[in-house]
Amino acid sequence: MNESLLFMQRIIPELLQGTKVTIQLTFGSLFLGFAIGLLAALIRVYGNRWLQRVVIGYVNIVRGTPLMVQLFVVYYGLPDVGLTLSRMTAAYITLGLNSSAYQAEYFRGAIQAVAHGQMLAARAIGMSRLKAIRFIILPQALRLALPVWSNEMIAMVKYTAVVFLIAVPDLMGKAKIISSRYFDPIATYIAVAIIYLVLVAIATLILRMINKKLNIPEGALDGVRR
Repeated sequence: MNESLLFMQRIIPELLQGTKVTIQLTFGSLFLGFAIGLLAALIRVYGNRWLQRVVIGYVNIVRGTPLMVQLFVVYYGLPDVGLTLSRMTAAYITLGLNSSAYQAEYFRGAIQAVAHGQMLAARAIGMSRLKAIRFIILPQALRLALPVWSNEMIAMVKYTAVVFLIAVPDLMGKAKIISSRYFDPIATYIAVAIIYLVLVAIATLILRMINKKLNIPEGALDGVRR
């Protein structure tokens, strides 16, 4: 037992290096997913029929295929068509696109939860459609989406583990190297599990504080629902 604890203490600095990469991937992918997902949600609600079909197809394909398959297509498949990406770039793109499909649905539901009459009222006082979306619809929709969006951030911390399959030196990538070097996978992956638990706990705490601060009071939604 003591030997395992000493071993964990010895490998923690190297695992923390991988943890930094995991955190970078988490936030970078969430940001990319947010940008694409929000645009996709707006197209689903306000775009023309053909663009809506394209977005629906995109969301269904991404949500209907395994993340690992998407990663392999991006990293190993794109070079066949002349597009070679670095490991980190492939990881960011894959995780970001995967997250965007889920975030698009979160935002679409939140946008549709805002009363249609608010758009009509904004247009009636002379606001353009774009300004009404930006200043009236989105501020409410983003608050409505926050509780369910919080799950995406927590899930992304764990989803990043898949990138070790293309040799990205994230937390799982470092763990694989350490396990092969010292032939002690049990202690290595227990230490990894503890780090993931700490990351998820910190993310949960931060998101809970944000949700509490931005929480819409009970009854306030009566005026924004359809």
